[in-house]
Amino acid sequence: MSSLIPFDDEESPRFLELKRHYEEILKIIEPDYAREGLVRTPLRVAKTLLDFTSGYTVDPAAILKSAMFKEDYRQMVIVKDIDFYSLCEHHMLPFYGKAHVAYIPNGYITGLSKIARVVDAFARRLQVQERMTMQIKECIQETLQPLGVMVVIEASHMCMQMRGVEKQNSVTTTSDFTGAFNRAKTREEFMNLISGN
Repeated sequence: MSSLIPFDDEESPRFLELKRHYEEILKIIEPDYAREGLVRTPLRVAKTLLDFTSGYTVDPAAILKSAMFKEDYRQMVIVKDIDFYSLCEHHMLPFYGKAHVAYIPNGYITGLSKIARVVDAFARRLQVQERMTMQIKECIQETLQPLGVMVVIEASHMCMQMRGVEKQNSVTTTSDFTGAFNRAKTREEFMNLISGN
């Protein structure tokens, strides 16, 4: 990544500025903003937001490279049901669900946990599901140079459940793929494997 944001502690200018803004927001929306239960709320919310956006401090390609091994395996590798939580960039409300990632190695494999870490690195940013799907795919394709990558994400969006249309049971599915997954048969094999068919 070209411009990673450094990790924040409670004394960093960014953290203190964020805390100050939350203090101002509380004064606007809560008549009794100085009551005991709210005294440390700006600090806690600032910490939480920086945690939810900690993906900006991580280089996803470096995660993959940290456990990259030569291997002559050329069949599908699938890591499915990767839980994630992200923040919708339009309302800053959570969306959450599962990511399913497959790649077909072309001389190199990576540690299985690194795939899940890449999902987290992109999820912990202000996001839209469509972009996150593409970013995961592109990172794996560019770093490992496999024969193909496919990513499917299924997510529930609080911006649809808590506000607006208020549809609690809606699930959004996105997918993106490269290389060998351009073949319908390969995609079908992947979809069957992640659905348990």
